[in-house]
Amino acid sequence: MKFTLGWLKEHLETDADIDAITDALTRIGLEVEGVENPGEKLSAFTVAKVLTADPHPDADKLQVLSVDAGGDAPLQVVCGAPNARAGMIGVFGPPGAYVPGSGFELKVAAIRGVTSHGMMCSVRELELGESHEGIIELGEDAEGSVGLSYPVYAGLLDPVIDVAITPNKQDCMGVRGIARDLAAAGLGTLKPLEAIVGSLPKIAPQGAGPDVRTEDTEGCPAFFAQAVHGVTNGPSPAWLQRRLTAIGQKPISALVDITNFVSVGLGRPLHVYDMAKLSGGLVARKAKPGEQLLALNDKTYVLDETMTVIADDAQVHDIGGIMGGEDSGASESTTDVLIECAYFDPDHIARTGQKLMLTSDARQRFERGVDPAFLDQGLEIATRLVLALCGGTPSEVTRAGEAPTAPRSVAFRPEMARTLGGIEVDAGTQRDILTRLGFVISEDGKSAVVPNWRRDVEGPADLVEEVVRMVGIDKVPSEPLPRMLGVAKPTATPEQKLERKLRRTAAARGCHEAVTWSFISESEAAPFGGGAWTLANPISEDMKVMRPSLLPGLLAAAERNLKRGAGSVRLFEVGRRYLADGERPTLSVVLAGEKSPRGWQSGKATKFDGFDAKAEALALLEAAGAPVGNLLVMPVPGKAEGGAAGDVWHPGQSGTLRLGPKNVLAAFGMVHPRVTGEFDLDEAVAAVELYLDAIPAKRATGFMRPAYTPPALQPVTRDFAFLVDADVASGDLVRAAKGADKANIVDARLFDIFTGTGVPEGKKSLAIEVTLQPGEKSFTDAELKAIADKVVAAAAKLGAELRG
Repeated sequence: MKFTLGWLKEHLETDADIDAITDALTRIGLEVEGVENPGEKLSAFTVAKVLTADPHPDADKLQVLSVDAGGDAPLQVVCGAPNARAGMIGVFGPPGAYVPGSGFELKVAAIRGVTSHGMMCSVRELELGESHEGIIELGEDAEGSVGLSYPVYAGLLDPVIDVAITPNKQDCMGVRGIARDLAAAGLGTLKPLEAIVGSLPKIAPQGAGPDVRTEDTEGCPAFFAQAVHGVTNGPSPAWLQRRLTAIGQKPISALVDITNFVSVGLGRPLHVYDMAKLSGGLVARKAKPGEQLLALNDKTYVLDETMTVIADDAQVHDIGGIMGGEDSGASESTTDVLIECAYFDPDHIARTGQKLMLTSDARQRFERGVDPAFLDQGLEIATRLVLALCGGTPSEVTRAGEAPTAPRSVAFRPEMARTLGGIEVDAGTQRDILTRLGFVISEDGKSAVVPNWRRDVEGPADLVEEVVRMVGIDKVPSEPLPRMLGVAKPTATPEQKLERKLRRTAAARGCHEAVTWSFISESEAAPFGGGAWTLANPISEDMKVMRPSLLPGLLAAAERNLKRGAGSVRLFEVGRRYLADGERPTLSVVLAGEKSPRGWQSGKATKFDGFDAKAEALALLEAAGAPVGNLLVMPVPGKAEGGAAGDVWHPGQSGTLRLGPKNVLAAFGMVHPRVTGEFDLDEAVAAVELYLDAIPAKRATGFMRPAYTPPALQPVTRDFAFLVDADVASGDLVRAAKGADKANIVDARLFDIFTGTGVPEGKKSLAIEVTLQPGEKSFTDAELKAIADKVVAAAAKLGAELRG
């Protein structure tokens, strides 16, 4: 909902500025979505007087004006407006001013050979309305304001506040309701309504009221109306047009603008009918199936018997509480009007609007619930505005039906502000807040009568909400909830947290978790060094040995899946393997089948290899917090080196990741074909075993990591190609290059391996990319050469030589 600061201050006596008001609105639950000042974009435009108007020497429809814009000398302006003439006062745009309605910036320009220093502006060009027949005429009363900023003269420097109204705050769908809330929050005093409308003409009724009645007492319990005869309908006054334009509504005519003004200002939707277009009296009734209405939005709606309408003897003229019809709307020729002020049931309005997919300002207010006790006063204010702006003679008021105004009381429990709202507010302060909001506290202080405009208040908790939001939700202290008896404390150990993180990482990388038996057969355990623990009385011979590895169960599961048509198998399991010195927590991964299927771009399907297993191992170790940058890649120990499971892995296509030469964190690579054959697997299988108990625990520190500060300078890359012995591991070369200058080298990676023509027998060429990160200044050529020399020297320790 939008409204101007000046409009708000008509209802609220306050010295608060726009910043204090917007802060208070958000604090009490009326979130400010934006504030804009429509006069700012017109700050360059001034009030100006046309001194002379002469015909253009080379154009029949143009005039050459001499304009006094308040400067030292008159300005020459070429103008094509038909109403431009000597002596008139209008709005002048100087060179450099941006014309919002036309979208261009004014410049000194020659028009048909005559230089023009700006322009006299129309209403549309300044986005103040749709009129474009001529330039703005301000009238003789603007004589003393020549040279004054036009937004200041026209009162356009009135900030527009856009507030998001929640569905339960139906009372704030009018400016007065928002003013009431701000007054309750201590930001001023709510002015009496009569003090605002007191200057309007008093009503002296003549003649009987209009013929209106309600036959649908559920949809329209109350239908009040008053006629005004002999009105003159034309454009509304400038102050009213400015107010509606500021909030995005288009001024139409005085009669229509009055209804919009009352709706936005007081939250009371109204409708005006041209009595000359009615056939007989008006009745609120259910629509007949198939009845149609051409609404004010130029769309025709087909109605049904669940919808409340306002109709005369001939046709439907209004979808009750949502939108009026085109056939009976007020026009320039209207002389006799009927002002409708009715109460429509919110539920009926909501259902009708949903069925017709029709929204309007009236629907937004009626379906939330308008004040049912404001019928007489709302109708009176609208009638007085019609008399003030359009003249005429009012009739008596016809009141059909009765609005639901029975008083409602809820229990008032001041102690609930602390127990439910979490804030200490003394009972007296609570009573004052609720009284300012319109509640009436009983003499014994145990109940509160709810005002008619607060349909949402149903119990004592709602009163607590009102008190807390007025005191300020920011005043509610942040306190941890006490741990109640029976609520378990966190019990996950670091090991359990690590396993949980690794499960998520493996699943995120596309693997499916498996749970296999901890018992396997002796034949399945044999390739893995046999079982250290054997059951004397097993369930079956196939479940006799406690597993020395998780791989047997995963290999058996992979075999079952592949034989049932699975094209690709990615399985992982977190569990225990049972060795002679106890159980060991382990995560194992098995990759079998197709890594990627065949396709028109890739060609043949690709299979998993040892590098895929290494990638999985490094990713999982990184998730576990292991220092992957410091890990060594070493062969899997065979039986000769004391490795009981060495024969499980394919020689030359497997390895281990170690933190130091002895601490093995993981084994990875291709499973030996002999082992896959024993599990009846026709596919090559890649696998990983992570030894979770070997991963070093994180040290307890303060912050997890320092705040990320991106470097100011771009990184620099340098490529090196080395000749090394064929048995030198590429990872050793990459690690040596990265450690050659730790202050400047931030990364190194292998990007090419080559053997063949030009490479000696027993040698291979390894190409690496080294990334350098400058600090406060860019590297000089000398510095880059020094770093390169360090890389070459570090590689030379491995027997590597730089290729020519």
